[in-house]
Amino acid sequence: MLRRFLPDRFTCALIVTVLLASFLPCRGSAASVFNVLTDIAIALLFFLHGAKLSREAVVAGITHWRLHLVVLASTFVLFPLLGFALRPVLQPLITPDLYLGVLFLCALPSTVQSSIAFTSMARGNIPAAICAASASSLLGIFITPLLTGLMLESHGQAGMSWGAVGSIVMQLLVPFVAGQIAQRWIGGWVTRHRAMLTFVDQGSILLVVYTAFSAAVLQGLWKEIPVPVLGGLFIVDAILLALALLITRYGSRALGFKREDEITIVFCGSKKSLASGVPMAKVLFAGHPLGTIVLPIMLFHQIQLMTCAVLARKYAARPVAWRNE
Repeated sequence: MLRRFLPDRFTCALIVTVLLASFLPCRGSAASVFNVLTDIAIALLFFLHGAKLSREAVVAGITHWRLHLVVLASTFVLFPLLGFALRPVLQPLITPDLYLGVLFLCALPSTVQSSIAFTSMARGNIPAAICAASASSLLGIFITPLLTGLMLESHGQAGMSWGAVGSIVMQLLVPFVAGQIAQRWIGGWVTRHRAMLTFVDQGSILLVVYTAFSAAVLQGLWKEIPVPVLGGLFIVDAILLALALLITRYGSRALGFKREDEITIVFCGSKKSLASGVPMAKVLFAGHPLGTIVLPIMLFHQIQLMTCAVLARKYAARPVAWRNE
């Protein structure tokens, strides 16, 4: 029971990275070196994701178009609407910069690995989950920068430039497409060496977090975010996740989906990707206090993992007859 609520190794690594950046921030030439290493790691990450994505799995799940539309609507429509509709409730709990980070969180695509893992654990529609989560991640390369620009403009901030969108395409989409092209030669090797992909995945995030928080700490991050504000951010993230889980669960039932499809919609439609969000934030929010932008994503990541782990076990514990209704 206790293990369900303890942070995983990656979350512990994130905490250590934030502490390291707080007490030993990189600066000067060291910061420039870390920025270059981060760009290389991000490009490698999306190349490997492109090489790993199975076309057969996409074809197997792509025919379930109603489910995919619901997942995409939850990811790119429901979350932004919640972020704006709850503004009178959410914004007083946190600082303006953190609220920008929450709006960016609302525009992010779904996760891939954890969405599929929790769907499998809960005995949902795995092929559809693979397709829905992968489509969300790929479309997010285009949709997230545009959504972020629209939300920032409505929030009174400068919108995203086409240069920022172009940077996203060059740094994320081009390596992904290159990986898809190379899949026929290296796809099997990448699949067999999943540990390497996990290392690159988590390593690139840790590099971005370290450089982002180093810069933010040098600018006085922790003087601007006291403990009560961190508590408020936890409440904000928890409210967003709880509403997303409830709406996807009961909305999928109202639309007549089977239980297996409901599970897929719940786990793919309620998540936000830390792996995509941190690299995108580095490009889209150049000149902004990046530490406060990624902090809501990091906290949401841990809350969604803990909550969905418990929810997946409850789904899996239901009788077989209930799952086949």
